[in-house]
Amino acid sequence: MAETARMRSSTRLSSTGMAAPSTKTVAPGRLPVLGHAIPLRRRPLEFLAALPAHGDLVEIRLGPQRAYLACHPELVRHVLLDPRTYDKGGPLFDKVRPLVGNGLFTSAWAEHRLQRRLVQPAFHSSRTASYAAVMCEEIDAVLGSWQEGRAIDLGATLHALTVRVTTRTLFSTTIGGRAVADVQQCLPIILRGIYRRMTAPVGLLERVPTPENRRFEQARTRLRAVIDETVQGCRLSGADNGDLLSILVGAQDEESGERFTDEEIRDQVMTLLIAGTETTASVLAWTFHLLSRHPEVEQQLQDEADRILDGRLPAFADLPALDYARRVVTETLRLYPPAWLLSRIVTVETELCGQKLKPGTAVLFSPYVLGRDPDSFSDPDRFDPDRWLPERASSVPRGAMVPFGAGSRKCVGDTFGLAEAILALAAVSTRWQLRPVPGTTIRPKPEAALGTGPLRMLPEPRRFGAGSGGTNP
Repeated sequence: MAETARMRSSTRLSSTGMAAPSTKTVAPGRLPVLGHAIPLRRRPLEFLAALPAHGDLVEIRLGPQRAYLACHPELVRHVLLDPRTYDKGGPLFDKVRPLVGNGLFTSAWAEHRLQRRLVQPAFHSSRTASYAAVMCEEIDAVLGSWQEGRAIDLGATLHALTVRVTTRTLFSTTIGGRAVADVQQCLPIILRGIYRRMTAPVGLLERVPTPENRRFEQARTRLRAVIDETVQGCRLSGADNGDLLSILVGAQDEESGERFTDEEIRDQVMTLLIAGTETTASVLAWTFHLLSRHPEVEQQLQDEADRILDGRLPAFADLPALDYARRVVTETLRLYPPAWLLSRIVTVETELCGQKLKPGTAVLFSPYVLGRDPDSFSDPDRFDPDRWLPERASSVPRGAMVPFGAGSRKCVGDTFGLAEAILALAAVSTRWQLRPVPGTTIRPKPEAALGTGPLRMLPEPRRFGAGSGGTNP
């Protein structure tokens, strides 16, 4: 494949200093009818990670459909900053939309503009402090339940934490404990089912009444019922509980005067539940796994927590000072981005990297693949939070680091998720250090989010401020 491999050193340089995208080719290994569906489903990370060696834009087949993976950061940036030409859609999103509704994550360009204006006030900086207070409460409760030497499934623990944070910030006091438990039980089933449907080459298997498909439909029906009941209760009360739901119910567009219907609110809530739980939980799980393998990074993180927090729990006001914790989370996002594969759909005839694309063509990009590109990141497999120091981060090509997307479709809750991850990381670093249970093997699980799978770890209480003689309360 030497003839088709990218040879950026011999191509013209772009304005960023790296070689401009110039090569396009077809991925090897295509099967009749199925295309590349089998490797994409069985070993998707390995399959995708091998494609940049074949070109900057690589054609793959999803069943009978053609799709193109943009491997070069500038191609990805071009796609993300032109949402009218490259709209949300494609075989991945088309299968998700009927399952989670037409919310911010799945809506088309025209609908998204209105939805974004109505949802954006819920994530205004003035609201973040109250959300952070909920985060810290829930984090404190989780850490207080840990016992020295008693193993925990950290992945499940973090998922439960993010579900409670998201449901409380969404619904405040308008949702009961039973409903929270229903959300916590239903979401993993729904997420697994969504991924299976996204990667199925034909839409037949999900129609067979297997036990797994029945569980998926039951979970989806129950979650929708919980949301509908809560929305109706919020409308009837007419009160602003300071939560996200109150904002969605009361939102009115200044330009058109439009408001969300109950069904549209349900779609937004479903979107925010999925985006606000699995993603943050998976980033935190990967972060603690990486810290257990890199004690020098863990020590720097603990030193920062000791210096800034002096044994107390973090608060919203501490976020600007927790700079190393932020770099640790950012580096984890580079290596293990929750949204590991995304797609766009071409709306008008266009050209990308010399390839003519007709309307309806799917263009894919993978934050996982981009984050491990040696042309963008030196020693890309190394866990190095200091690569995000300002003087080093400035050399990262635009489009190479897009875990939250970019442009007008960038994740509306990115600051929310980052705040939650940083606060949880700092809180754990103050009280505990986590060690893997002997014999534990972790492999990435690329499903709706890129998770660790079961992550059994042993909490060990730690003493902070070795130089100050302080002890953990």
